[in-house]
Amino acid sequence: MFSLQGKKGLVVGVANEHSIAWGAARSFREAGADLALTWFNDKARPYVEPLARSVDAQILMPLDVEVPGQLEAVFEAIMTQWGRLDFVLHSIAFAPRSDLHGRVTDASREGFARAMDISCHSFARMAHLAEPLMAHGGSLLTMSYVGAEEVIPGYGVMGPVKAALEASTRYMACELGPKGIRVNAVSPGPLATRAASGIPDFDALMADAIARAPLRRLVDLDDVGALCTFLVSDAAKSITGNTLFVDAGFHVL
Repeated sequence: MFSLQGKKGLVVGVANEHSIAWGAARSFREAGADLALTWFNDKARPYVEPLARSVDAQILMPLDVEVPGQLEAVFEAIMTQWGRLDFVLHSIAFAPRSDLHGRVTDASREGFARAMDISCHSFARMAHLAEPLMAHGGSLLTMSYVGAEEVIPGYGVMGPVKAALEASTRYMACELGPKGIRVNAVSPGPLATRAASGIPDFDALMADAIARAPLRRLVDLDDVGALCTFLVSDAAKSITGNTLFVDAGFHVL
């Protein structure tokens, strides 16, 4: 749909074939991009490696943003092998189960801080490391959710964290814009991912989305991947600082 021929991108957040990051990575590759992928831990590695091979990933490394030095090592490898970077997709989020399922009012200090560090500040860290590799401009993407704007039952502390992520997107878009680096957030509708399985009554949430969304359907990984591919392509060279919904219109209700 949009050519990414000659572009090189880092995709963070592929856990298995149902991951939003995988839908994006597959679309990026189909558009011609060269990819670097990461796996979270040894448990995830057997699921990620075959996917990485299927998209001819040129760089494949471990990345847990809580482990000192791992994020820096990924960008050092990109610098060594490619010498530049055209886009980054940040698609990771975490909150302790008790803080995700409980009231924001009752969120633990430690849980709130950890959710913010992994789900939000890690995007700023990636932007900081990507900036010197994007001498001729680039694109940074992250994944949000409508729970950043409205209360979603069972989403707990992740709602405020995603709101902070969207605000960070706007600030970084202003800070990096003079260098030709665009920063956007993508907000998909409900998808049956491993992360979504942690939200209570998620099946009911999906049924509600189908009933209320103007298009009366859910979105899929291909829908999200197509939007991400557009956003990192030259066709979106004037789009930055936005949260773009791909949710069959659910967010307008």
